[in-house]
Amino acid sequence: MSPARAQRVAQAWVALKSDDPEAVSAVGVARRALEAGRGLLSLRRFRLFELRGELPERAQVEDLLHRSTQFYNPHKEHAVVRMEAGSAAPVEPDEQVVLVFERDGERKPAAERWWLHVTGLALEVREGVAWVLRFEAGVDAARAAADLAVLRGPAHGLLCNPHAQEHRLSGSAVPLPWMAPARRPGAGSAR
Repeated sequence: MSPARAQRVAQAWVALKSDDPEAVSAVGVARRALEAGRGLLSLRRFRLFELRGELPERAQVEDLLHRSTQFYNPHKEHAVVRMEAGSAAPVEPDEQVVLVFERDGERKPAAERWWLHVTGLALEVREGVAWVLRFEAGVDAARAAADLAVLRGPAHGLLCNPHAQEHRLSGSAVPLPWMAPARRPGAGSAR
């Protein structure tokens, strides 16, 4: 029997190799209809997976992700794997990131079953969408990103429906882990 691996966290940032129609549409709407979007220079969209458990080394994690369509299609998408908090996410220093995930629906049981079947190791897989925003010089980027993040009416918000989704905000130093479930008011301490 091999020694147990320590519990670790990895993030897989997955993006289309071609233009992303959702990002193109969102940047158009933001610039045209939302005050906070007036200074928006670019908007990129990543599917963000967080894997927690007994993970092998980075090269093996990359290989496993590449082998399963549970995570991404290597013919249409590319992935960047991050396993240390000090390693950079695929985000430039002047960009802001808005993470959006389904409330109580971010877990990916099919991906967890595939991983267990292939590796023999159990892990937790969560998925969300990371929107990466860059603004013109002189714009308060953190404030503008926060205003674009949560839909609050026709003139405010775009990326997150607060009735069904959770969101997180970050500058370019993206936390690892980042997608832990939020503690909701009134929730018990057991999880």
